[in-house]
Amino acid sequence: MRKLFIAGNWKMNKGIKETEDFFNELFNLVADYGKVDIAIAPPFTSIPKAVEVCRTKNILIGAQNMYFEDSGAFTGEISPKFLKELNVDFVILGHSERRHIFNESNELISKKLKKALEEGLTPILCVGETLKEREDEKTEKVLKEQVDSAFNDISPDDAKKVIIAYEPVWAIGTGKTATPEIAKDAHFFIRKRIKELYNSIVADEIRILYGGSVKPGNAKSLLSVDEIDGALIGGASLKPQSFAEIIKIGMEV
Repeated sequence: MRKLFIAGNWKMNKGIKETEDFFNELFNLVADYGKVDIAIAPPFTSIPKAVEVCRTKNILIGAQNMYFEDSGAFTGEISPKFLKELNVDFVILGHSERRHIFNESNELISKKLKKALEEGLTPILCVGETLKEREDEKTEKVLKEQVDSAFNDISPDDAKKVIIAYEPVWAIGTGKTATPEIAKDAHFFIRKRIKELYNSIVADEIRILYGGSVKPGNAKSLLSVDEIDGALIGGASLKPQSFAEIIKIGMEV
């Protein structure tokens, strides 16, 4: 059985004081969450505070992005070695906002994935189609291209360390959510593609999360789907109450 993974992506929200306040409230709402893995990706400047307050708690702290070089003339980028110094556990790569707002290519994301694995950081690799691509019936084509590029030259042992997040771009921040059936089909396709690239062992072990307007009201229907191994949560992870509620739902399914 794959352990459920509930991750919050705060995007460009919550400074240092807000980060401390969030966790202090979350700790009062959820006392025991050992049945699921809990993770939060704060903004870079709030990572040290998050790591500090979660030191005695079983909560993983990660970054929302990184570059594929250790150092150099890359203004505004962050080195994976700097993240390691902050004791982060994971890094989100290829988020739809990085792909579509900042024009990150499949090739760039592939380089970042390799570097994250090299540095011992758990990558959460985001893949997903736009509304037009879905309407044009190109969902599987897009997912195949994104998965194949990301896992190019990745060994089976390293592939098992990657967490994939399927995030239909049309459902992020729009209030729209893929139905459990739509999500299941996409997750099934991704897992099948991993099996084709590697083998059934890798495909069975790799965790695939759903990301796209997950909230307490729809979390149970999504997390109950066999192919869905957790959630990458945006807006609902900014409030301790809603994030705690999703965690509790995850522990019950």
